[in-house]
Amino acid sequence: MIAETICSAVSVAGLGIAAVTAYRKRFLAAARLAAYSLVPLGLVMTGAVEWAVDTAFSPTAWAGFGVLGAAWLMFLGTRAVERRGGGTRKERRAAKAARREAVAPAASAPSLGESARPAPVAQPRPKAGAAEDFSDIEAILKKHGI
Repeated sequence: MIAETICSAVSVAGLGIAAVTAYRKRFLAAARLAAYSLVPLGLVMTGAVEWAVDTAFSPTAWAGFGVLGAAWLMFLGTRAVERRGGGTRKERRAAKAARREAVAPAASAPSLGESARPAPVAQPRPKAGAAEDFSDIEAILKKHGI
């Protein structure tokens, strides 16, 4: 009952301030103040204030918040242990073995014996003193006026 009265009084005071602001020809600010002032009144009319007051003074509700907090702390704790590399010995061994194994072991390890693939053929390189053809580059530069 007291919370509803306080919210109603806040709404009336806010609407009064909005009226004074509108009288000073600041209509946009007055409309914004009126909107903010109507929020507590709307909360009272929907019953949200009564629900909030009943929840705030309920020991069962506070116990529920405590249980939620404990669950949240347990969740964070398990995540921290998991990131640090915790878990059972079997899980750690399996993770270590998975890290050692490559997706394609033959591709990652150098070949010591004969390979099934033929050796790549070396491409002939142009001589350092040979003149290279820059005609296409020159055409692009001329096109742009450079």
